[in-house]
Amino acid sequence: MYYSSGNYEAFARPRPPKDAASKHAWIVGSGLAGLAAAVFMIRDAAVPGENITILEKGSLAGGALDGIEEPEKGFVIRGGREMENHFECLWDCFRTIPSLEVEGASVLDEFYWLNKDDPNYSLQRATVERGQDAHTDGLFTLNKKAQKDLVKVFLATREEMENKRIDEVFGRDFLDSNFWLYWRTMFAFEEWHSALEMKLYLHRFIHHIGGLPDFSALKFTKYNQYESLVLPMTKWLSEQGVRFQYGTEVTDVEFDLTASAKRATRIEWTRTGEHAGDTGVDLGEDDYVLMTIGSLVDNSDEGDHHTAAMLNRGPASAWDLWKKIARKDPSFGRPEVFCSSIDETKWESATVTTLDERIPEYIRRIAKRDPFSGRVVTGGIVTVKDSSWLMSWTVNRQPHFKKQPKDQIVVWVYSLFVDTPGDYVKKPMSECTGEEITAEWLYHLGVPEADIPELAATGAKCVPVMMPYVTSFFMPRKAGDRPDVVPEGAENFAFIGQFAETSRDCIFTTEYSVRTGMEATYQLFGIERGVPDVFNSTYDVRTLLDASARLKDGEKTELPGPAVLRRKIAKGLDSTEIGVLLREHGIL
Repeated sequence: MYYSSGNYEAFARPRPPKDAASKHAWIVGSGLAGLAAAVFMIRDAAVPGENITILEKGSLAGGALDGIEEPEKGFVIRGGREMENHFECLWDCFRTIPSLEVEGASVLDEFYWLNKDDPNYSLQRATVERGQDAHTDGLFTLNKKAQKDLVKVFLATREEMENKRIDEVFGRDFLDSNFWLYWRTMFAFEEWHSALEMKLYLHRFIHHIGGLPDFSALKFTKYNQYESLVLPMTKWLSEQGVRFQYGTEVTDVEFDLTASAKRATRIEWTRTGEHAGDTGVDLGEDDYVLMTIGSLVDNSDEGDHHTAAMLNRGPASAWDLWKKIARKDPSFGRPEVFCSSIDETKWESATVTTLDERIPEYIRRIAKRDPFSGRVVTGGIVTVKDSSWLMSWTVNRQPHFKKQPKDQIVVWVYSLFVDTPGDYVKKPMSECTGEEITAEWLYHLGVPEADIPELAATGAKCVPVMMPYVTSFFMPRKAGDRPDVVPEGAENFAFIGQFAETSRDCIFTTEYSVRTGMEATYQLFGIERGVPDVFNSTYDVRTLLDASARLKDGEKTELPGPAVLRRKIAKGLDSTEIGVLLREHGIL
């Protein structure tokens, strides 16, 4: 496997690997990584679809890419997915998947046209004082010390950031800035999270620094991620003959491990219903297994409008599987690094569905757009800057579900400080019912306090969800804590998903999941086409200059020395390409 960029590789079709028709693949987990791996196996490795089996504990595919209607509770989305132009592997995958919405188009075509016609941007990024504009005004408010901290982390080696927390490498000046407010609420970083992941994010998205304050860097699907992404994938895969084996919990994978080679030899599972006696499968010479390890949504618990979501600290099947596998070889990673600190990896989200016209009017005042227009509404999250919970909320294009009534709005709410009492409801979010979470949100929308109880009780339905491991991949780590996608010596197996290690991409993105599935497939099957390289903006001097200018909020760089010397230096620079670059990108 190798990385590539450019049209030559992007548009090339690899020749089928030798004996592709005799290969069989078992994919553990039907999240985006597993689904993408199946797509690449069929399209690029010429593995017959009927030779691919996807093993899934639940009854639906998609993993964390969810979106469902619970008849008694309401609509439920545990999270949302922000996307951008340079998710190279994601778009490589979805150019193949036919759209369910537009005849003759791919999912990529549909997404591209949607975001051309209705580009995303926010008209109010943050509020204070119960719905008033926080006047962040697109500014980062990084003083000289905070700027120095940022540059120091950006230039540091990965090794220097290993096992360090964000608050160990950034001072209070940085952590009190608008930049950190934008960053932490957009990506769900806490001050105790990994400085290494923070560094990787800076490099990965340096080309979007200018779009960070107003979300103009982001693109979103038409509907929730399940209906817009997962359903088209599963339909196409099923049409190719791929078998989805639901109700199957993989409990172990056995290996033959020697000094020179590693082979997976058996998958152990338990099944429900009529297949309860089926305990697994032995793997032969032409069998491959791709294992999704860890899970950010394992042990998620739903409440409802009158019931709080519970924090489940009990056994977690995805983590237990990885722990069992990891004990067999040091190269299989260290899951305890990520899953052993639930109080530092949990947060809670809630889906609020409005039931009449009363609440949407308050949404309109803050979003400055009609929530019923079918177009961009908030353009990303609105952060309540003075919320004790550090609450953020968003309204995507409506309807967010195909079955959603036209007079309802689906809102997603989440908080980073779930154990702190609220400002209206004097309880932590973690102890609140859906009705109480709605009341706290309405308070910060600016609803008159006298109207909040009635509106929270009758104007909406809310489903809270507590997720113990949702930011587990942000825990401070070092090399080896996550296993390579294909560990050294592995002949017929790979690790995929957010806890497998690959190149210089960053986790908590749809792109990372797809990239691991693509790399696993390309390596195991020897596909003669490059995996798209991570977008190289971090090596583009123009991007770095643009980012530098924006991070200084447009403040020009002062040349050193007395006025006569400054004029001489400026004249000398202006006669070179360097001077032209510096002026074009706002540095001088």
